[in-house]
Amino acid sequence: MIRDITLGQYYPGHSAVHKLDARTKILGTFLYIIEVFLVNSFAGFGIVILALAAIIGISRVPVKFIFKGLKAVMFIIMLTFCINLFVFDGTVLWQWNFLTITYEGVYKSFFMALRLILLIIGTSMLTLTTKPMELTDGLEKLLKPFERFGLPSHEIALMMTIALRFIPTLLEETDKIMKAQQARGADFESGNLLERVKNMIPILIPLFVGSFRIAQDLALAMEARCYHGGAGRTRMKEIAFGRRDGVAGVILVLFLGVIIASRWLPLP
Repeated sequence: MIRDITLGQYYPGHSAVHKLDARTKILGTFLYIIEVFLVNSFAGFGIVILALAAIIGISRVPVKFIFKGLKAVMFIIMLTFCINLFVFDGTVLWQWNFLTITYEGVYKSFFMALRLILLIIGTSMLTLTTKPMELTDGLEKLLKPFERFGLPSHEIALMMTIALRFIPTLLEETDKIMKAQQARGADFESGNLLERVKNMIPILIPLFVGSFRIAQDLALAMEARCYHGGAGRTRMKEIAFGRRDGVAGVILVLFLGVIIASRWLPLP
């Protein structure tokens, strides 16, 4: 299950999506999140799914690899589905004591579950098609105008990128620790909830120690390379908008218009 988490991973490629400027992809992801929340019908979600399928096809990232990331958050999706199933009033479909399932509850449950799935898949495309350094430079460039208000754009971008970059590393470390503890006879499956929480202590302590070790190694590596923040920092390759970024920007704006228009059309 831990190896199924794809958040923060980069899938190497040379597709048109990979070649887009990081700022275009960051802004595009932000617009995508807005569009998913603007959708108010399943027909609108159909439009989003078609657009997302086109992006995945152009990026050439394997669909199996993308959907693998859903396994780790399936519990959250199912929990959201079940909560929405019982909290909406309306036409009763099934009732037992205080539990009531309505038509409106079923509709909202599928609606919210689909929204979560689309959000997870769409936002994961940002890290899957963008190198960590490009993501850092893109975030820094986008936050640059806020420096006049005292916002440390470089430091914030660096922290966010490091956090994303080390999610797969920490998950791999957790998997190794779990296998090592299981080889020593540890049991993480049986027992009640309290016992399972106690059984996690042999995992959490080595994980915290390993996390501090990784952080210390990273700090030493940055110091050895004379890193001293964003002031006066140069780059071997400066990011710049190209023609394909302009085309992508026009498509993103047009797609936002389509989603807004879908809210006012009589769609199911």
